Amino acid sequence: MKNKLFALIGLLIIWFVGYSFLPAFSKFLTYDLMRLSPGTHWASSVEFFLYDYPKVMLLLAIVVFGIGIIRTFFTAQRTRQILAGKNEFVGNILAALLGVVTPFCSCSAVPLFIGFVTAGVPLGVTFSFLISAPMINEIALVLLFGLFGWKIALIYLCTGLTIAVVSGWVIGHLHMEKFVAEWVKHSIADIGNDKKLNWSDRIAAGWYAVIDIVSKVWIFVMLGIAVGAFIHGFVPENFLVAIMGKKAWWSVPLAVVIGIPLYSNAAGIIPIVQALLEKGAALGTVLAFMMSVIGLSLPEIIILRKVLKPKLIAVFVGVVGCGILIVGFLFNLIF
Repeated sequence: MKNKLFALIGLLIIWFVGYSFLPAFSKFLTYDLMRLSPGTHWASSVEFFLYDYPKVMLLLAIVVFGIGIIRTFFTAQRTRQILAGKNEFVGNILAALLGVVTPFCSCSAVPLFIGFVTAGVPLGVTFSFLISAPMINEIALVLLFGLFGWKIALIYLCTGLTIAVVSGWVIGHLHMEKFVAEWVKHSIADIGNDKKLNWSDRIAAGWYAVIDIVSKVWIFVMLGIAVGAFIHGFVPENFLVAIMGKKAWWSVPLAVVIGIPLYSNAAGIIPIVQALLEKGAALGTVLAFMMSVIGLSLPEIIILRKVLKPKLIAVFVGVVGCGILIVGFLFNLIF
């Protein structure tokens, strides 16, 4: 345990030193090593990429490590026990909050849905969890914090939680349990059992989380930042302002309609969001686009079709979509 602790402290020191030198390092690579001319489109794009990519990966690694440890306290079975039997609105809030820190995405929708239903978790509470888990995860929050600062990250967290809580509450009060597939109601899900862990196990879980998540998302981060770098360096500001600016009232619904069929995780879409904002796109429009891509993706809808009938899926998409539209219009009005 002591050896692991010393190794952890050493890696944290290396992390902080590396992070603090990123701005100077990106400039050195761009202008000294590659000898690009300052002020050109290529130089702007390359410096953007060389600074943002390692910054995002460093932030991602340290936050995923911490979340990996936290997740050892929230197994799927314990999550079901927390949510079952609660007052419905309290359950919606707890479900949305648990969705932020638990390791489930749209790919886990089928076993989770079965487990929640068989455990007696109300339908609306289940939807609050399923909305919040893919939309507000540690990857989204750490990328937003790293690229935009704590204010934008907090705005996204609060609006995402609000959509998850309110949408789940609305769906729960529509009493649509009959539109859940019959086989789900008679199934018993096997989502795993609780296991007692010591702190050595929890630290190991943090390392495994870093390896697992970073190995899966690094390419999406790279591609997303590459697209963002191109937008940053080459796309004229007036072009995006005309399409996604505040004056284009239709930009928010268009962003949602375009976002739903697309498939990307937070790692791929947030660097693009950063470049859009820098070029003058309105905050509300960009948030609506991001939420629709992450929270209402076509693959998620296809997966949910295995356990939900079409009418309930349509209500789910409609209610969450309306929430995203409201967020988009509201933030375009305020900011």
